[in-house]
Amino acid sequence: MDEKKFVQENVKRLLLKEYIKRFADNAGFGGLEIQRTPMGTRIVLQVEKPGLIIGKKGTKIKDLTDLMTTKFKIENPQIEVKDDPNPNLNAQIMAKKLAVALETGWHFRRAAHSTIKRIMDSGAKGAQVIISGKLGGDRAKREKITAGKIKYAGKPREQVKVGFAVAKTKPGIIGVTVKILPPDAKLPDEITIIEPKEEVKDEGDKGEGPKESVQ
Repeated sequence: MDEKKFVQENVKRLLLKEYIKRFADNAGFGGLEIQRTPMGTRIVLQVEKPGLIIGKKGTKIKDLTDLMTTKFKIENPQIEVKDDPNPNLNAQIMAKKLAVALETGWHFRRAAHSTIKRIMDSGAKGAQVIISGKLGGDRAKREKITAGKIKYAGKPREQVKVGFAVAKTKPGIIGVTVKILPPDAKLPDEITIIEPKEEVKDEGDKGEGPKESVQ
């Protein structure tokens, strides 16, 4: 693939992701995976409420599939909708929920701490909420709340899940970022100690020598 085609392909993927994100907004968009296969393009959409994406008798998912072909020129799109088993550990879903809470009038600190608690109660090793914008004053400011461990460098950073959403409030636009270190994240400072198994001696082997059977 030449450089021009590579750039065009990545731009198309970005536009597709943004469109699907808006399309699935009310269903609790949690992530998107696009993979080319010999049969076509496989699109896996992770949401909190799959029924809102599929629609009655599959009408909405069919409309989305047709749009993938006409608008984005994707050959034979195969859309799979998955339910998120634990939305409290999905950074994108939690960012959107926090944004909605701010839009409905929650105080930003209360909303942020509530979000952090739900994430940590679900087993996360770390959680962080960053809120930026007009937070109750004339000047914009940035508030950051962290619990547990959040890594900023190296391989552990790659395990941190990040979600972003925008809250439209009366004072102005507020940006919301949620970072989650999931329960199964492997950290270099964690050491697992395996206890040695105790050897079970044969009851008959107590140094008494062989026994004879007397009849």
